[in-house]
Amino acid sequence: MTSLTDMPLNRSEILAMVGELFTEQMPFNKVLGLKVTQYQADVVEVRFAMKKDLLGNPVQNILHGGVTASVLDVVGGLAAIASVTDKFDGASAKTLAEKFGKMGTIDMRVDYLRPGRGNEFVATAAIIRAGNKVAVTRMELHNENGDHIAFGTGTYLVG
Repeated sequence: MTSLTDMPLNRSEILAMVGELFTEQMPFNKVLGLKVTQYQADVVEVRFAMKKDLLGNPVQNILHGGVTASVLDVVGGLAAIASVTDKFDGASAKTLAEKFGKMGTIDMRVDYLRPGRGNEFVATAAIIRAGNKVAVTRMELHNENGDHIAFGTGTYLVG
């Protein structure tokens, strides 16, 4: 009998597996409370709620800048992985784990536009360029009112 790790996965199953990995199996992302709300090859969205543990300025109730950068990195990384999933269509979960284990952030820039005030935050990412070895993404963070909190550009090793 073939185990689940040896079964071939299609692109939508790969994206579901990666989304679950990022939200349920990465402890830091669980601390942040990240939820992947859209994850397709061209649309990536992650949401999280404000909570006391994420404050950088408790007097003014402002999100910590490190949280902002981390969330942008996560959503950018998800977009980078999505940009190469077509290459892995039909691969097993075991093969994907080996490939994805070699992917990571090369460089990232964050521009903070305004204080991170809000009850809920939405991070989105889009691919600027996807190559065989490197993907470049553009990420944004908004609050529930649509206020633009920060944006970033990330470069990720994908091959």
